[in-house]
Amino acid sequence: MTEPPRERIWDLHCHLSGMPGRTPDELMAALVARADRMGIERLIVFMGYPMAMDPSADELRRQNDQVLQALSHWHHRAFGFAYVSPNHVEASLREIDRCIRDGPMVGIKLWVARRCNDPAIDPIIRRAAELRAAIFQHTWIKVGGNHPGESRPEDLVALAARHPTTPLICGHTGGDWERGIRTVRATPNISIDLAGSDPTAGFVEMAVRELGPRRILYGSDVGGRGFASQLAKVRSAAISPADRRAILGDNLRAMLTPILRAKGVPLH
Repeated sequence: MTEPPRERIWDLHCHLSGMPGRTPDELMAALVARADRMGIERLIVFMGYPMAMDPSADELRRQNDQVLQALSHWHHRAFGFAYVSPNHVEASLREIDRCIRDGPMVGIKLWVARRCNDPAIDPIIRRAAELRAAIFQHTWIKVGGNHPGESRPEDLVALAARHPTTPLICGHTGGDWERGIRTVRATPNISIDLAGSDPTAGFVEMAVRELGPRRILYGSDVGGRGFASQLAKVRSAAISPADRRAILGDNLRAMLTPILRAKGVPLH
């Protein structure tokens, strides 16, 4: 009897904050221990602590140093994205070169400092794309109004139109996932991140129906959320086993394969 294909889980969206511990090494050990209990093979970690929505250039470097230290004993289990900001373009370009070109990281994380529809971000996007690095942009749709500089999915669509051949990730699918899915639907170079919102029935089914399974990436937003509730979004969804495997890990692995191969990281 043929064994079913293995279900690989790669978590796109992990933070050190929210874990017990006092140092990057202790926080990372706690994160991996929890991932082990849930059968998660690989973790993507970004941003240090305390989180800063509009970090200075020095703060970007400090938080990236925390993640680099956290990864230092876990390269077989985790990858990192460099925290960058369009409010500090030159410093961000230096961080991309330091952490990705010359270091172990494989993507960038953009958070709340400036909306991503602003062309000031373009040099950062171009440099990350040159390195085949993943590009993750936080997005949210808040009923009471977003933070100054906080992007919505439509801002990412505007960015994608300026970089139509560059893959982009819509963090949280905008939180309001029904609107987020519809907003990015016609923009094929945008994939969505499932992380962070409540594990509401229908999210993943709608995403598969509207976007196709290859544009959907599982993430948890741990430690702001737990692995279990976020995995439940995918495991409880009425989708095919092949689509479930794609979302839980195969899509992210495929997205990162070019940069991992360039860095000589073995893929099993």
